[in-house]
Amino acid sequence: MVFQRELSVRTLRRTHWVDITREVERIIAESGIDAGICLVASLHTTGGITINENADPDVERDFFYKLNQLVPVDGNFRHAEGNSDSHLKTSLIGLSVTAPVANGRIVAGTWQSIYFCEFDGPRGRRVSVTVIGE
Repeated sequence: MVFQRELSVRTLRRTHWVDITREVERIIAESGIDAGICLVASLHTTGGITINENADPDVERDFFYKLNQLVPVDGNFRHAEGNSDSHLKTSLIGLSVTAPVANGRIVAGTWQSIYFCEFDGPRGRRVSVTVIGE
């Protein structure tokens, strides 16, 4: 069985991550799938998806600090929209994650959450959630 839904995400800053774990688990529950996998994918070229620590807010700060060192906003880019760094950061982080599903929930470590990673906000975003299983 395959079950697919979209969720909306509102970001508040140019770089921002939003914990979408609860919304993803709501979609898994709606699917009725007890065991399988869940694919969570950004529908944007300047926003990615990652699984990371949910306990210490400094993780978000460190995440964007290091990405900005690797790909600075003011790099010597030819892309004229002013968001070239955002496209590169999205490619580095990735557009999707896949997580196992058991007992109708994501199988994750104690401190893990699924995050939408904004690199060109603030704005409204869309995320596709596909649950595949029994």
